[in-house]
Amino acid sequence: MDTKKNNRQRTFMLITIPVVALFFCFNTLPLIKGFLYSFTNFRGYGSYDMVGLRNYQDLFTDARVGKSYLFTIKYAVVCTIIVNIISLLLALGLNSKIKGKGILRGIYFVPNVLGSLVVGYIFGFFFTYILPAVGQKLGIGFLSSSILAKESTAWIGIVIVGAWQSIAMNTIIYISGLQTVPEDVYEAGSLDGATGWKKFKNLTFPLIIPFFTINMVLCMKNFLMVFDQVMALTKGGPSQSTESISFLIYNNGMGGGQFGFQSANAFVFFVVIVAISVMQMRFMNKKEEQL
Repeated sequence: MDTKKNNRQRTFMLITIPVVALFFCFNTLPLIKGFLYSFTNFRGYGSYDMVGLRNYQDLFTDARVGKSYLFTIKYAVVCTIIVNIISLLLALGLNSKIKGKGILRGIYFVPNVLGSLVVGYIFGFFFTYILPAVGQKLGIGFLSSSILAKESTAWIGIVIVGAWQSIAMNTIIYISGLQTVPEDVYEAGSLDGATGWKKFKNLTFPLIIPFFTINMVLCMKNFLMVFDQVMALTKGGPSQSTESISFLIYNNGMGGGQFGFQSANAFVFFVVIVAISVMQMRFMNKKEEQL
């Protein structure tokens, strides 16, 4: 018995140690090194000196960084709301008794399989050439030029692409949640006259709120780290109006000679994401307890 137990423990250790080692090498170690570089004036090459907290102080006075944070948070909030509303509606439809729902689920999941950069370049071509041509043909003024070329509308294009690609995974999670709701609950509710909106509000939503919490937290986290869509569609333009934090860190840290400064930015951004996720979890957990 002891031999079997020891063999099992040895097997678990052999599985766990390589995973932990890989995680440390590719996640924890770069995080530690980046944090150390944030106290230097390292440009990404050559020698460097320690500058203490200067990079962190400069972050709070840099207008470009502030503008990037505002765009990133606005984008994340808008996309999170849009994606969760549409995903929940699609999940309710795809979970109902309709013909070919298996095929429809597969079709709706396709955007999630495609690469973000590829999708971004395709939509970039659509926004730049096809949509303006249609707008000119139909005489629609605001569609006659690329929405990516204007500061006021470029962010909308990024929202459309980000939401279009994210809806698929959220829909699958909501469908999983809806399938955990027992039919007995709906039968009991129908006896009490619960139909339509009342049925969703009083029966369905309270039972799938853990899945709603997961989607809200994952959505906000993923959208805060937006990079691919910005890279493919606007590269932060026009006039840095769509420059996300991740894109700014990459662009100026890797190619702009601000490796130390952007390392500080990256660490602050990491803290912001963790803080927002924790606040979301606490808020949603309280809502779950109330329901």
